[in-house]
Amino acid sequence: MSSLADLGPLAQLRAGRLPRRLTQLLIGLVLYGASLALMVRGRLGLAPWDVLHSGLIRYVPIDLGQMVIVVSMLVLLLWIPLREKPGIGTLANSVLIGASADALLAVLPAPHPLAMRVLFTLGGVALCGFATALYIGAQFGRGPRDGLMTGLARRTGASLRLVRTGLEVSVVIIGLLLGGSLGLGTVLYALAIGPLAQRWLPAWVVELEAPAPVVVTEASAT
Repeated sequence: MSSLADLGPLAQLRAGRLPRRLTQLLIGLVLYGASLALMVRGRLGLAPWDVLHSGLIRYVPIDLGQMVIVVSMLVLLLWIPLREKPGIGTLANSVLIGASADALLAVLPAPHPLAMRVLFTLGGVALCGFATALYIGAQFGRGPRDGLMTGLARRTGASLRLVRTGLEVSVVIIGLLLGGSLGLGTVLYALAIGPLAQRWLPAWVVELEAPAPVVVTEASAT
């Protein structure tokens, strides 16, 4: 668990160290998109939400990264009844992850040897954990899916772990019904992403210059 400041958009800008924090945020989100692309090219299974995205693009003529953006925007609409407030990082997350995933997918070939596919999948999971620590540690707010998780937990009184599990199981089931990509990589991601992000997060939480209320959060994906 890591202590992170719970700030609104204006307070995020006033909290200091903007060059460092903005750079870290952007790098983290771009690397997150790159991790998605690696797992796609590995063809051994995707992260739970990406199982949903990969299923949806079978019926809608857009790229995977574009679908990530569309779903992010739809999830943000669910924040309204939950009274979640988006931050700068929330909006950047909604666009940059999908855009960077599509950019890398456009130039990254799919490997054929199984060993390379395993390497791509393992690298994607590890990179996602590192990228998550970077963008969360920049202290610019939660991603759309994290905000949905915390909002539902607050409204229902259920634990974050229970709500997150319920959300991810639901999107995997829907994604599978739509023909999404599920495999060993999905299981590996589900087991490893939390511990990896928590392992790297303390080293990348940027100490803010302005005093702010602190909330203890769980590191998680978008």
